[in-house]
Amino acid sequence: MSQVKAYAAQEPAANLEPFEVKRREVKEDDIQIDIEYCGVCHSDIHTVNNDWGGSQYPVVPGHEIIGRVMQVGKNVSGFKEGDLVGVGCMVDSCQHCDSCKEGLEQYCENGVVMTYNGKDEHLGGHTFGGYSENIIVDKKFVLRMPENIDVKAAAPLLCAGITTWSPLQHWNVKKGDKVGVIGLGGLGHMGVKFAHALGAHVVMITTSPEKSKDGKELGADEVLISKDSEQMAEHRGSFDFLLNTVPVGHDVNPYLGLLKRDATMVMVGAVEPLEPMHGGALIVGRKSIAGSIIGGIKETQEMLDFCGEHNIVSDVEMIDIQNINEAYERVVSSDVKYRFVIDMKSLKEK
Repeated sequence: MSQVKAYAAQEPAANLEPFEVKRREVKEDDIQIDIEYCGVCHSDIHTVNNDWGGSQYPVVPGHEIIGRVMQVGKNVSGFKEGDLVGVGCMVDSCQHCDSCKEGLEQYCENGVVMTYNGKDEHLGGHTFGGYSENIIVDKKFVLRMPENIDVKAAAPLLCAGITTWSPLQHWNVKKGDKVGVIGLGGLGHMGVKFAHALGAHVVMITTSPEKSKDGKELGADEVLISKDSEQMAEHRGSFDFLLNTVPVGHDVNPYLGLLKRDATMVMVGAVEPLEPMHGGALIVGRKSIAGSIIGGIKETQEMLDFCGEHNIVSDVEMIDIQNINEAYERVVSSDVKYRFVIDMKSLKEK
């Protein structure tokens, strides 16, 4: 067991401050990773603030982790010291339920172990995330990162990337489909990039006209201002798929009117109650509204390989760990394009 530097919140809504966490010894199926970059996800902030309930303190957030392999256990093959790897939102699952057997570990029926604030089966207590010097993870949950892309900007692919990629794959978005991405933030900007790379006709749907230029620069073919009733009427009944990335509760009824018959809108952002929905909006047209979270390890690796082939990364702003509390304030006020990434050298050097 070792002690490593980290940043943690000691109580709900507290600032993150220097802290030390315990890491287990490297076991036969483990990989030890020296963390170089860690993305900042809004989920980190929700957990620090205990917005969803169940937060365990101290909280060491961070589930968009990129680093280099330091050491591997004796049963590990396919990874060696110095390899560039990633760790996303989960670090373990039961491996024997139907979901795990199907490569859907994120839906583990016995409870997936999250990278932070999960049940630590090795040391007891709860898991600590990537705002730290290193991490030790079971080989099944370590991902190989493409070496040809901007490594620091690839960190958010491990949450924001897979969160938007998974529904596009599950609902079989393909070349020529008309796809709407609702909301332009950390998730939305990745949804636009992926849908564009898949060959879809991409419409960025936003309440903010000032985001039109950004949407098109990211790959959108059109921008639809959802507050404009004439524009909404023009697009009515024309979308094959809608990816809703809005992070707060909102009225989904206007968006349901945009769907074609038998089409689906998938929610990936609002982990909270939505405003009342009119059943008729679904019944008339046999439409669906669904939800999705991240993806399994196999699907996440496929996403990373696709990013390597198409040179897709997130738009990021780099920060030192010492500026994390200011970054949290800016995330809450939507003052970042589109994700913060921590240069973890700042933790080791100061």
